[in-house]
Order: sequence, then structure tokens, then C-alpha cells
Amino acid sequence: MNEKKTNQNLIQKLWSNRELRNLFLYLIVGGLATIVEWACFWVFDSKFGIHYMIATALAFVFSTFANWLFGRLLVFQKRENFSVWKELAAIYATSIGGLLFNLAIMYVLVEWVHVGNMIAKIIATGIVFIYNYVIRKVLIYKQ
Repeated sequence: MNEKKTNQNLIQKLWSNRELRNLFLYLIVGGLATIVEWACFWVFDSKFGIHYMIATALAFVFSTFANWLFGRLLVFQKRENFSVWKELAAIYATSIGGLLFNLAIMYVLVEWVHVGNMIAKIIATGIVFIYNYVIRKVLIYKQ
């Protein structure tokens, strides 16, 4: 019983740490946005036959919006001096670096390493995830 209480105290202590809580919530946000991105990419690439680089860019547009929406609801507080449109513009502007990074990874994996399109997309998403969190935290939602 004492071990259970110790575990509960540890979880409560970790959850009260704002940074850890926000990172955990951002993992959820990232997971939801990733589902949107992969689903869009798969539809554009596999079902519509759109070139993988264009499919990546199109999926980016949808997943960035999903990431902003879920992140805004769960993790990041609205900045007082930003309208929603300015905030969205800042998200897309800073995410361009993530898109370029994503496209570069996709190109290398598909063209040079000969990895399948969807597997390359999954790998690229994982690598770019941390970049997106840091950019949002440091540039857009800085404390």
C-alpha cells in the first residue's frame, strides 16, 4: 500500500511540473496531428496518386492546422498581443522550416535510401516533431 502511495505522489509531483505536463500534452497533440498528417499523406499519395513531395506539402497544411488547434486547446495559452489570425500566420511561418526539413528527409529516404513513401513519411515525422515543439515554445508561446 505504501508503494502505491509513493507512486501516486511521484505522478502528482511530475504532473505538477508545468514543463513535463506540457511536453506530455504536446505528445498527445503531436499524436493527433500525426494521425491527420499520415492520413492526408496516404490519401494524397496512394489514393490520388499525387507525387510524394507534393503529398507531403499538402499533408503539412492540414496537419499544421490540426497541430495548432489541438495545441491551442491543450498546451499553449493564447498570447495576449496575437489575434487568432496572427497566431496562425506565425505557426505557418515558423513551420515552413519544419516542412523544408521534412521534405529534405523525405527526398533522401525515398530517392537515395529507397525507402517506401509511407515509411519515409513516418521517419520524417518523428525527426521533425521535436523541432516543431521547440519552435512553438521558443518563438510563438514564449513565456
